[in-house]
This record gives sequence, C-alpha cells and structure tokens, in this order.
Amino acid sequence: MSLSGAIFIGVSGMDAYTQGLQTISNNVANLNTAGYKETTTNFSDLFNAGGNEPDFAGGDGGQAEGNGVRFAQSQLDFSQGTLQQTSGNLDLAIQGNGFLFLLNGGKTVYARTGSFAVDSKGFISEQGTQFQLGILNASNQPTALNVSNLQTNPAVATTSVTFNDNLSSSATSDTVSGINVFDASGAQHSWQVALAPVTGTPGQWTATVTDETGATIGTGTLTFNGSTIDPTTAKLTVKTTPAGASALSVVLDFSGVSSFSSGPTSTLQVGQIDGNAAGSLTGVTLTSTGQIQLNYSNSQTKTEGSVALANFLDAQQLQEASNGTFENPSNVPAQILPSGQGGAGTLVSQQLEQSNVNLTQQFGDLILIQRGFQASSQVVSVANDMIQELFGIRGQG
Repeated sequence: MSLSGAIFIGVSGMDAYTQGLQTISNNVANLNTAGYKETTTNFSDLFNAGGNEPDFAGGDGGQAEGNGVRFAQSQLDFSQGTLQQTSGNLDLAIQGNGFLFLLNGGKTVYARTGSFAVDSKGFISEQGTQFQLGILNASNQPTALNVSNLQTNPAVATTSVTFNDNLSSSATSDTVSGINVFDASGAQHSWQVALAPVTGTPGQWTATVTDETGATIGTGTLTFNGSTIDPTTAKLTVKTTPAGASALSVVLDFSGVSSFSSGPTSTLQVGQIDGNAAGSLTGVTLTSTGQIQLNYSNSQTKTEGSVALANFLDAQQLQEASNGTFENPSNVPAQILPSGQGGAGTLVSQQLEQSNVNLTQQFGDLILIQRGFQASSQVVSVANDMIQELFGIRGQG
C-alpha cells in the first residue's frame, strides 16, 4: 500500500460521506412533504481480492487489500407516515400497503397520497399536476374517470309511499299532510291523506287522498284486526294525471302501521317516498369502501367504481420521482386491487399521509457522517504530510 493509495482511500471516504450528507439533507428538506419516504444512508467497502478488481491503491494485485469505501445503493423506507386530517373531500391517503395509480396518457406513476379534484376537463386529477386518479373499470384495470357526462341526475317519478307508527283506535280522525311526490318531469306535488273511522264498523278507516289543489285523487278503506292491519287492505293505489305532466301511479303502503288504543292523538307518519326531482352535480367524494361517489342537488348519490390500488411484492424496485410520486422502470408486477382487499391497505379521504422522516435518526446519522468525513480528510492530510517528508529527505540527499 503506497502513500498515494492512502490518499485515494481517504478521498473515497470523503466522496462517500458527501453523498451521504446529500441524502440526509434531502430527507430533512422533505420533512413536511406529504407522502415522502425517507432514503436510508448505506456504505459499502471496496476490496481488492487478488487483482480481480482495479487496484488504484498501488498494490501488486497478489494480496487482498482494502481500497476504501463507496456510498452503496440507498433504500426507501416505506413505513407508514402519520395521517393528517384535511378539509378536501378528495384528499386521499392509504392506511397500510399500496399505492395510488396516477395516469397521464401512456405514463403511469404511483403515489401514497395526494390532493385531487375534478379538473376543467371532467377528470379527477391531482392538483398541480396533469396526473389523473386511476379508477377500476369493468375489466379491473385502472383508468381515468371522466364525470363530464354525469353532471345531471334525471328526474324519477314516485311509485311508492310507505307509512309507519300508530293510528290511534280511539281517534276521531287523523291527517298526514306534506306528502311530496314527483312526476316524471321532476315537478313536485304535495298530497294529503285524511283518515276517518267508519261509523258502526270498529277497526275500519276511510282514507281520502287529495292533491295540492284540494281535489280528491284517491280513496280506500283500511281494516285492522285488533291492532294489526289486514294485509289485503294495507295498500292503496292512487292514479292521477297532474296538469302538464304524465300519469302518476303511486302505491300508498300502510303495512307498517299499527292501531292501538292510545288516546285521541295518533303518531302516523310517512316513512319513505321514492322518486326525485332532477339534480345537478354538487360534489365528488369517497365512500368508506373506497368508491367514487357523485353527489347531486336532489340528494341522490351515484357510485362510479373503486379507486385502484397497486400492491408491489418488492416496492424497493420503485424509484422516487418529483411531486411525491414513484416510477416503476423495471416493470415490477403489481397486484391491482380495491381498497382493503387482497393485502392492500384501506383508502381514507380528507386525510394526507405525512413524510415518514425520523428527524432524530437523521441528526444522529448527520453527526456520524460529519465525523467520518473529518476522519477521512485527516487521513488525506496525514498522507500528504508524509509525502512531503519524503520529498524533503530526497532533497537532502
């Protein structure tokens, strides 16, 4: 081992620790970057075994000699970062394994978290980038979802109104008003049902249905056997044609109504009414099962597929890219899964995953790298001094 070889070895240490410092500085700089995964600092020795490796240290290649150190290939730490609550309905994060698919034409990248919104073209895109969120299609493949053709929810005519609770057997009358039904055009009509006991026939009630104009549009008789309604009389079909609308046929279902003697006041009320007016898209959210949900102004909702998750057996093959994304240059196979299935994590909304950088660990590594760099530079300095001594000896001769 020559003195010049000692200088080269010291320089290799300075170079390796410089790269280590760069890695640590990048980790610390991304302390508050959503979805960032810290990079580990690793070093590997350089060893010349019998001349099979280049021997810049000046040895004859016949004996194994140490040739210094290099900065080894770093690894990404994919441990879970803290989830932070946000106000964005499409701020998405994953609790557990997996990555989001982000699509841009023919390019696919992956991310652990992201803030998404419906862009001007109708796609669910990551804010600040051109990447679109991958949604599972009918073939279980990730594809970009466009909601441009889903901006409206059509009107649906009412076909059924259910009633529940108690019709007091000792009441002299009862009225349920404000029964809002919809015709096929989405127009709303307010109906009223008036109930009166049949004189001389205990347990029988006459039901009279009127519309918002006061016109009678249906009548029927309800019969109770004790406190239980006779199922053959429990349903009343009302057929009417509102002005300017198509014909309506609505079933008034009293199957869930009882009749106990409970004083003059009844608790009879409307349970459910189907049908709705036309509505416009008011927002896009995520369901608890990881599906995209469209919300409309008419209180209707519609689901449009599950957000696709990629689960890699060896995520270390991924490479970091900008904006918290990862690329897959080696085309490592990935499982394509919905949220919470097949080993994939659970997708949550209104949360972002924070950086998993351990600042305490980074500062500890920083001290060690600083000491290593100082020691390596000292080796170079001492070797240089020794060479200077040799030059001085030769000059004296």
